[in-house]
Amino acid sequence: MSRENIHNPPILELGPDFYDPVKPAVFPEAHLRYRNQEAARFIGLDSLSDSAWKDHFWAFKPLPGNLSEPLALRYHGHQFMHYNHELGDGRGFLFAQFPVAGTWYDLGTKGSGQTPYSRDGDGRLTLKGAYREALATELLQSLGVNTSKTFSFFETGENLVRYDEPSPTRAAVLVRFSHGHIRIGTFQRLAHFEQKENIQKLVDVCLKAYYPEIHSDDADERAFLFFQAVVRKCALLTAQWMIAGFVHGVLNTDNINITGESFDYGPYRFLPSYDVRFTAAYFDRQGLYSFGRQPVTMLWNLQRLGETLKLQFNTLPVEEIIEEFSDEFNAHVKRLFLQRLNLKSRGTEADGSLLTAYFNFMESSPALYEQAFFDFFGGKASPRIASSPQKDFYQGEEFANLMNQLQDFEVDDVTKMAHSYFQNSKPCTLLIEEIESIWKPIAEENDWGFFYKKLEEIRSFRGIY
Repeated sequence: MSRENIHNPPILELGPDFYDPVKPAVFPEAHLRYRNQEAARFIGLDSLSDSAWKDHFWAFKPLPGNLSEPLALRYHGHQFMHYNHELGDGRGFLFAQFPVAGTWYDLGTKGSGQTPYSRDGDGRLTLKGAYREALATELLQSLGVNTSKTFSFFETGENLVRYDEPSPTRAAVLVRFSHGHIRIGTFQRLAHFEQKENIQKLVDVCLKAYYPEIHSDDADERAFLFFQAVVRKCALLTAQWMIAGFVHGVLNTDNINITGESFDYGPYRFLPSYDVRFTAAYFDRQGLYSFGRQPVTMLWNLQRLGETLKLQFNTLPVEEIIEEFSDEFNAHVKRLFLQRLNLKSRGTEADGSLLTAYFNFMESSPALYEQAFFDFFGGKASPRIASSPQKDFYQGEEFANLMNQLQDFEVDDVTKMAHSYFQNSKPCTLLIEEIESIWKPIAEENDWGFFYKKLEEIRSFRGIY
């Protein structure tokens, strides 16, 4: 795809009611720490020289034929279920948009300077925050989760003061590759100001840019199909999080993308062991966004989207469409569960019984979440069950019931059983202790070796799931 052949990016079609032109910050230093060649190749930017990469993704010189200036997007949102009308891109902006195979992708930033929505913030990102986001997006991609990709980050030579990190701390500017940055909160802002015509416009542009397979000459039907598509995509994403053992941490409506793509990684966690009460954010003292509450939270957020659409499309059957979420979510959970175990389906009832037996065992056991999925890859055919580092946990009544349920399940893809990844004794994980241990040599000695080695490990099993 030619970078010069970009016509009418969707954000410009929406118009100035949806964004504010901004200027990027001027940074004192540029140390490239991460460059995603795979994502760059997807949009035709992989051949950029080092100097051109720096020009575009550190100094933010506009890409040829693309947006002529950065745009801070406008949105509102519910944060921990309390409505906030002072939101918007406070330390980032939309930098470029690219059409690929009939749909659009964005390059957006994080830590690129102040905007009209920065409030009291400095518009910056810590280097540790960029590092953590890169790790999260890489592992989620390998685990088969529909996630944004970290495209690039530079260390900028600035020192930041943060109350939740030892300060002063190093700074970075990150570029995120995403399937759009339109959020539920984007719609909420329009409803807050009763901009009904803009709600109509946003639905139509979203369909054109992100759901090109949906067509209708009737505006009400387009709204129906749009909302239905978002509900289904978000049901899939939530199922992917649950099977991956991922806790997003901050599931506010401004963090839910209408394409059903996971993004914006702050205080995320991966489960150590199975625990529905496990939370990621230290400030989530009530467990509102705990691991087990992610499905109901996503459903609540989708209901807020339905409310905003109802303002313009008053006949929209919001509850009828919302009811699809549970069936979609449950079907995806069963399918993804079997996929993670590399087993063939035996039908809805048998698959459901196996899933129940598996998580009953996990709830009763101190077994590590990812190690168990690793050990049971291939079901009873897996040689790792008897040799696992946690084989002593594989006993008891719940384990016996699980093994009994596994008896009649066949391996789905025999070739995957021989993959080099499964010759290891332990799976690739990203628990908080490991994130901190990889960060320590960066913080103390500027040694990035363990970080790059971890990226290689994460990418070594991409495609299995």
